[in-house]
Amino acid sequence: MSRLIVPDKYQSVLSPYETQMAIGSIKKDFEAGLCSALNLKRVSAPLFVDPTRGLNDDLNGVERPVSFDIKETGKTAQVVHSLAKWKRLALKNYGFDAGEGLYTDMNAIRRDEEMDNLHSIYVDQWDWERVINKQDRNQDFLKSIVIKIVNAIADVDEQMHRDFPQLRYGLSRNVSFITTQELEDMYPDKTPKERENIYLKEHKTAFIMQIGDKLRSGEKHDGRAPDYDDWTLNGDILFWNEILGCAFEVSSMGIRVDAKSLDEQLKKAECDNRRSMEFHKMLLNNELPLTIGGGIGQSRLCMLILEKAHIGEVQVSIWDDKTVDEAKACGIMLL
Repeated sequence: MSRLIVPDKYQSVLSPYETQMAIGSIKKDFEAGLCSALNLKRVSAPLFVDPTRGLNDDLNGVERPVSFDIKETGKTAQVVHSLAKWKRLALKNYGFDAGEGLYTDMNAIRRDEEMDNLHSIYVDQWDWERVINKQDRNQDFLKSIVIKIVNAIADVDEQMHRDFPQLRYGLSRNVSFITTQELEDMYPDKTPKERENIYLKEHKTAFIMQIGDKLRSGEKHDGRAPDYDDWTLNGDILFWNEILGCAFEVSSMGIRVDAKSLDEQLKKAECDNRRSMEFHKMLLNNELPLTIGGGIGQSRLCMLILEKAHIGEVQVSIWDDKTVDEAKACGIMLL
């Protein structure tokens, strides 16, 4: 069910043409900043994969991938949900060493996605992945990478404010780190989303860690597939969105599973059937490099920095008639 939130007296501070100019600048400048901060090189990426290889991301395990048959091969292909697993295999195939990484444009169709101010069935991300050493598989290293990404985002935000002084709200570089269990302990009577909103309203920028496993309450803060992030060494980067008055996720990332954590998480998720797939066999046999990686939403970042109320103001997608009519009536221009 779609849902449109219209902020009180909302009006875009940028014209449609200014918005397009700004989107181009954000994408160009952030790519350069991210590559410099994390030592990444650009590579080409697939739009679809062979589902039998185990390379597609199954997100929370309930989303249906878009599939189609290929006339010439007689096989079926799946449009990617993300490139979390593919990137790790690519690092091995390209022969990247520790401290080196890749990034790419990821475009996906998530047909079961919610459709509201923040969610679209069209997903565009910068997907990145970097080879690490065994001694880097720790929380301090994870935090150091998060800080570099947040600084790269803040650099672009500051440049946009210089280019478009009518923008009103800046982003904080000061990252507050907190685990999902600490959040539950602080606000036990709140939902995970309510906890994020309360915490981000105060701290403005945060990295919420350890997502995927059950909390002491028996509930999960949020779902994560068991076969890419290590649930003890991952998290989400969130900023406080002044326009919508809510916590606003721009990136899901983490240190990836090694053979031990993959084995444990497959058991917890009751996904032992995946052990026979090519990608999982390679991981369990220690044939893939240790890595850290994530996805950073392109439309999400543009929406946040350019103070837009709806993601459809910075990307072209398909919306239900009710959303289109309500947005038009409220002066929200959906592309």
